[in-house]
Amino acid sequence: MKSRKEGIANEILMHFRNVKKSAQDISLNETIDTDKDGNPLTLLDIMAVDDNIIDTLDLKFNSRKLGQYINEELDEREKKIIILRYGLDGNEPMTQKNVAKLLNISRSYVSRIETRALKILKKRFDSSSNL
Repeated sequence: MKSRKEGIANEILMHFRNVKKSAQDISLNETIDTDKDGNPLTLLDIMAVDDNIIDTLDLKFNSRKLGQYINEELDEREKKIIILRYGLDGNEPMTQKNVAKLLNISRSYVSRIETRALKILKKRFDSSSNL
């Protein structure tokens, strides 16, 4: 039978082995350094992570939906005005005045068509988000 002394020594050795095995484990919240002001820095603080990846994916998804809804919901004149006003064709967005001049209609008419088209698109977005 082991003596009590041997049993304690064995427990201590087991503890050191366990500590050695987990020595490579590190928490993202564990302090690893300090900044120039002496504040603790964690691994999480210094990791380069794109925090807006979800926003970027959401924007891409909604942009695709917008293109689909423009084609499905708007008539040709509404499409043209929305595309020109917001630069959806890859060109720079245009003012209502410039769109009016290009289409040979009044600026106020461009404004009314744009407002109506945006309401149509918003209604479609709202109805699709309730699904």
